[in-house]
Amino acid sequence: MTAAFHLRPYRAEDEDAAIELWLRTWQLAYPSIDFAARVTWWRERWRNELVPNADIIVAEQAEVQIGFVTIDSQGYLDQLVVSPDHWGSPLATALVDEAKRLSPGGVTLKVNADNDRAIRFYQRNGFIHDGEDVNPSSKRLILKMAWRP
Repeated sequence: MTAAFHLRPYRAEDEDAAIELWLRTWQLAYPSIDFAARVTWWRERWRNELVPNADIIVAEQAEVQIGFVTIDSQGYLDQLVVSPDHWGSPLATALVDEAKRLSPGGVTLKVNADNDRAIRFYQRNGFIHDGEDVNPSSKRLILKMAWRP
């Protein structure tokens, strides 16, 4: 049986663990993309865009960060990151539920259109297709999804 996890607000000292977790999960999800080459960009974006403008909820298990979610004041969920060894567990749902609690008027997000696993997860959690867009960096098709209470 997996040990319980708990959710708590992000603290500045969580940065390195969050960056490492982001790198590990994205590299596994898209092995053809060199995410290690993007770490400097990501750290800058984390510090300058996400930390000052979003609530960040961290999931911990045995004092190790195993996931996080970001949700801004407009209800935009920019990042849902779960350690690969917790994929398929209740952790991602708990983080999404926390984002919904923090944004009770609704939650929007964008997901890569080729990320079938994530799309199915969001649909199971009450999100609907809400349009399409193109990622300006990768030029990949992305789906807009929304949860409305």
